[in-house]
Amino acid sequence: MSNIDSLFGGFAEGDFAVFYGMPTILDLSLLLAVRAQLPFQLGGLETNVVFVDGGNSFRLYQVSRLAQLHQLDPKQVLERIYISRAFTAYQMTSLILEKLNESACLRSKLVIISDIAGLYLDDDIPPREAKEVFSQLTLYLSRFSQENHLIVIATCLPHYDSRRDSLFRAMACGRANVALSVKPSKFGEKLFLEKHPSFCLGYAEFSSENFTLDQFLESD
Repeated sequence: MSNIDSLFGGFAEGDFAVFYGMPTILDLSLLLAVRAQLPFQLGGLETNVVFVDGGNSFRLYQVSRLAQLHQLDPKQVLERIYISRAFTAYQMTSLILEKLNESACLRSKLVIISDIAGLYLDDDIPPREAKEVFSQLTLYLSRFSQENHLIVIATCLPHYDSRRDSLFRAMACGRANVALSVKPSKFGEKLFLEKHPSFCLGYAEFSSENFTLDQFLESD
């Protein structure tokens, strides 16, 4: 994606990145789960991927389609994505604080936390407790990525019906060293680089309106 590449050259080991904004961020995270498996000479990491799914958001058929577009065997691509699903905030906390370190055993260089805040928006969880645990979670991920020289990408999917959503998103971005968002524009959607330790901040326009990611790749 030449226009995106001109804005953002890619992630580095030790990055803790947060994606937020429109649902397109889920498509981008799935694309990264596939591209991370490409050879180094094609811009990949030749790595397994750990996918912590907090919103039941993993799309098997979309990943298979993306694998085909990259001339990869869909079955092999899916076998190299290690999925852990959480259905409660307690399970999400346990997966990240207690189990995530096992990703080193999987020789993974990329960890994706999908819908990181979603389960903590439950009204049954007291606001103070949710805030304290989520703060601990994001601090851990920031340290975990640096100490293990991994790339950790957390997506904050939109939850417009929750008053906690913007607070938790801000907390996650505050702990991250890279923050990107996808927002609507007059002709489609824009990717904004909002935080980075060395790249110039700015935005790039996606080239097609109302695109799906595999359609975009086909046209590219």
